[in-house]
Amino acid sequence: MQERTPPPDSPPRARETAISDHDAQLLRALHDEHAEALFGYALRLVNGDRPRAEDLVQETLLRAWRHPESLDPRRGSVRAWLFTTARNLAIDAWRRRSNRPGEVFTDQLPDQPGVVDEAERAVEAWTVAEALSRLSPTHRDVLVECFYQGRSVAEAAARLGVPPGTVKSRTHYALRSLRLVLAEMGVTG
Repeated sequence: MQERTPPPDSPPRARETAISDHDAQLLRALHDEHAEALFGYALRLVNGDRPRAEDLVQETLLRAWRHPESLDPRRGSVRAWLFTTARNLAIDAWRRRSNRPGEVFTDQLPDQPGVVDEAERAVEAWTVAEALSRLSPTHRDVLVECFYQGRSVAEAAARLGVPPGTVKSRTHYALRSLRLVLAEMGVTG
């Protein structure tokens, strides 16, 4: 009994899982003719990692099934297309892995964050408020807008009525002045 391909407006999962007898024969023929050589090639691409090589072969054959037009002999060698697809998939997988930070395994739990001392927070808040009060109004305003109000440079510029470049330069000089004021107040670190 031949399976029917679902209509184009059916859910994607149904379209992917429905496979005709012709498609199944095509996949079997592809597998029988190319899988062994493709697996050997994939094994070299993934430095001998057999499970990854098997996944690579499976994904390559799946791409071939999804894009049967690519297997037309008039377009070139089927094996060359399969090998190129496997290589591209291996490169994509390598790029994805290299962009992710590696996992860290340990037997120890991470340190618990320190207890927040409310008195210390109050002193810090007072110190920063005092240092801000010693800045010029233009420097104080730009720091309040950008850091305390969380506004972007463009938003702060609109609120203060100055160009964005002015906000950037004032922020630079305001932070420099704030560091000096804090140093004069004996704050280090």
